[in-house]
Amino acid sequence: MASSEGFLTDEQRELLKLASHNVENLSSSPKSPTSFLSEHHIKAPAGGKAQTAGIAVRHVRRSHSGKLVRVKKDGAGGKGTWGKLLDTDGESHIDRNDPNYDSGEEPYQLVGSTVTDPLDEFKKAVVSIIEEYFSTGDVELAASDLRELGSSEYHPYFIKRLVSMAMDRHDKEKEMASVLLSALYADVISPAQIRDGFFMLIESADDLAVDILDAVDILALFLARAVVDDILPPAFLARAKKALPESSKGVQVIQTAEKSYLSAPHHAELVEKRWGGSTHITVEEVKRKIADLLREYVDSGDTIEACRCIRELGVSFFHHEVVKRALVLAMEIRSAEPLILKLLKEAADEGLVSSSQILKGFSRLAEGLDDLALDIPSAKSLFESLVPKAISEGWLDASFLKPSGEDGDIQVEDERLRRYKEEAVTIIHEYFLSDDIPELIRSLEDLVAPEYNPIFLKRLITLAMDRKNREKEMASVLLSALHIEIFSTEDIVNGFVMLLESAEDTALDILDASNELALFLARAVIDDVLAPLNLEEIGSRLPPKSSGSETVRMARSLIAARHAGERLLRCWGGGTGWAVEDAKDKIMKLLEEYESGGVVSEACQCIRDLGMPFFNHEVVKKALVMAMEKKNDRMLDLLQECFSEGLITINQMTKGFTRIKDGLDDLALDIPNAKEKFGFYVEHAQRKGWLLPSFDSSATDA
Repeated sequence: MASSEGFLTDEQRELLKLASHNVENLSSSPKSPTSFLSEHHIKAPAGGKAQTAGIAVRHVRRSHSGKLVRVKKDGAGGKGTWGKLLDTDGESHIDRNDPNYDSGEEPYQLVGSTVTDPLDEFKKAVVSIIEEYFSTGDVELAASDLRELGSSEYHPYFIKRLVSMAMDRHDKEKEMASVLLSALYADVISPAQIRDGFFMLIESADDLAVDILDAVDILALFLARAVVDDILPPAFLARAKKALPESSKGVQVIQTAEKSYLSAPHHAELVEKRWGGSTHITVEEVKRKIADLLREYVDSGDTIEACRCIRELGVSFFHHEVVKRALVLAMEIRSAEPLILKLLKEAADEGLVSSSQILKGFSRLAEGLDDLALDIPSAKSLFESLVPKAISEGWLDASFLKPSGEDGDIQVEDERLRRYKEEAVTIIHEYFLSDDIPELIRSLEDLVAPEYNPIFLKRLITLAMDRKNREKEMASVLLSALHIEIFSTEDIVNGFVMLLESAEDTALDILDASNELALFLARAVIDDVLAPLNLEEIGSRLPPKSSGSETVRMARSLIAARHAGERLLRCWGGGTGWAVEDAKDKIMKLLEEYESGGVVSEACQCIRDLGMPFFNHEVVKKALVMAMEKKNDRMLDLLQECFSEGLITINQMTKGFTRIKDGLDDLALDIPNAKEKFGFYVEHAQRKGWLLPSFDSSATDA
């Protein structure tokens, strides 16, 4: 017997050899079963550690006589069989006291356990968070609970559950759901997750409609509200529509949002008030409460009570409004200044109002000093006296007095520039109300201050950024008109440089300032207000790693994207931008109709009916391109008639020719003799007096 533990004896090896040989003989028999698969255990000699090995056998065997013999399960017994290989007496059992005991030989016991899905757990948890929020209306608590829950990758499911639960409740809960989404945006839930959550909602519109009768209309209103609140980009609607089956209710939801809510006049105000603003935590309500508590504080002088009221508002992210309104009150009621400074110092010392909120409050007020000066003439001098007091008392960071650009900052300005800024703000506000571009241009010309054009551009875009998409769209359209009529490209470039130099300060007031500035820049290129090369010039005038430089890079990326022109024309969600794009289509159709035999007077009337005189340079450009393509100079007759009637001004003519000149290289790829033809058109236009003397025709001389 082998002495080594776990090895077979010579006798056992011989038996194993014979058994294997027998199996081979049986398997070679044509009558033998096709397979012999069974496990057969071999035990080591007593005193050695049990080992196992397997040989191929089957419970139904043939004996050497060829008869079928049923064998026992372990191979023992039965006539004509080998018997159980290495039979041992008695039942095998495991002795835990054996020195060679191995716990791995214990028979396995399967213990059942419940497998939990993390997503299911998340869904259950958010239901209780939403229910509690609907009961208490505490935005900060809901945000804190969601943050502590973790599993941020499941946040789209939170959005879906929040909205779907609110859809089946009263208007109060619907309003609360929209307010909560705005509060969570970017801080707790990323913009991408907001988009994913709303897409999941739209996808499930068919299922929601089974339980909620007017699910399509309610979901469309939630979608429109998200766009109005700037938590969903307008482009999301078009992308989502393409990803859905045309027959689905999700497409109906998007169409309803676009046509019934987002295209209506004053749609932002209508959408915001559709649910009645019934939640007690709307921004306007908070502003009113802040104004009330500050008035009461000025009357009572009770600092402790005022701090308690500020704390009970539960809007720490909105404390900059407390700072701003308190400072304005100190300017309005001069005797209240010591009390106001005492309150702000106390709030800062207690940590009730953070240093960043104080800084933001001062910055917001500094930005709006020009407007405030219309009501409080001495606002700027009063503000300049308040700042050093706040810094000396230690509750305003001294970095607030950093040197900066021209607009909205503390500096000594000459009276002429001060008056210009005040007039510019008034003109812009009137434009946002009237949408009257010719009137605005006349008002600007009356100021007789072309050297301040870049300042006007900065003020225009800054004011638009703090408003709805309608005003942003109006600002972009106005830039196109101003560039044609009275602003030079240099004015536009200088204005954008000023904007980008102060981008970091602007971001204190406007959360998404960098993205919006990039959209304004990219839109200016698409509208031919700026050339792509101008972006390089603007970038070269900014510090390499500044926020402004990053914004220029973002603008380049937007322009380089696929279908950039169409997307950027609609970047503010339609409005006037849709009108510009529609106008381009109408211009092309009227020119094609005229070219195929139309009457000049009818074509002129169609151009007049467009009602966009600031956009007539597009008529000039498309007419010249069509003349080159069709090799038909009939278009020149139309331009002559338009010019003679005063329908197309000399500025518009010059702008149209300039746009063709700037794109000649690209045009020559489709029209080989484009430069030659354009040179002929320029000579003709100069003879007819269509172009300004300043028009540079050198590019056509080659």
